[in-house]
Amino acid sequence: MTYPTPRDYGEQFAEFYDELFPKDAAADQVADALSRLVGSDGTALELGVGTGRIAIPLAQRIAHVTGVDVSPEMLDLLRSDVSRTGARVTAVEADLRTYADEQRYPLVYAVCGTLSMLVDADAQREAVRHAADRVAPGGHLVVETHNPPGILAMTGGLPNFTTLVPYPTPGSGLVTTWNINEATSLWRASHLWINNGSLRMASELSRLTTPEEIESYATKAGLRPDRLASDWHGTPYNEGSPTYVATFTKPH
Repeated sequence: MTYPTPRDYGEQFAEFYDELFPKDAAADQVADALSRLVGSDGTALELGVGTGRIAIPLAQRIAHVTGVDVSPEMLDLLRSDVSRTGARVTAVEADLRTYADEQRYPLVYAVCGTLSMLVDADAQREAVRHAADRVAPGGHLVVETHNPPGILAMTGGLPNFTTLVPYPTPGSGLVTTWNINEATSLWRASHLWINNGSLRMASELSRLTTPEEIESYATKAGLRPDRLASDWHGTPYNEGSPTYVATFTKPH
């Protein structure tokens, strides 16, 4: 099976992305946590905005969100929701590894494993460097991504693993087959989305990135580590968590 590049991701997932990751109370919780870093008059830049699951509720709490994504399919869905809701979100088609504009933002963020879709350490480092350039003095960079030891614990140490995640809608669920190469940190996942008898398939390739790597990227880009948490509640980091949230600050 051919695994997608970040540009291909939206082509495969856009049709049912909002079913996999609904704009629900969990998204509101993330938006609440991010808004506390900005204030109601602030602005934010989201790298890997997708369909606006976080950007739209965040824009209801702050002044404006600029959302960058490489997928035209995802951005079409975002623009449709922005038009419908009147959310203060500007969608920009661009590569997060090289995105630059003339603004400095109190908050720049990449959530839901966006950074992991860059499967080369140099590409991840470059993306964080460009992100840091967009952060205003005193502002924050927030990265949420997969936690390597937590993900490996979920597989019981096996390189190949299959999961079934039921969804609240009757007759829906997600079957995923994982392959994890510990030597390269590459995580291949093949998905089968089942919804009322319809089947849709998609695949993705990501790179499991440790908190230490993210911190190295950020500090080399001139940022200061602020907080490392296991979730959006601010729970202190632990290795068993499947994700982590790393927050960095740009010194004045």
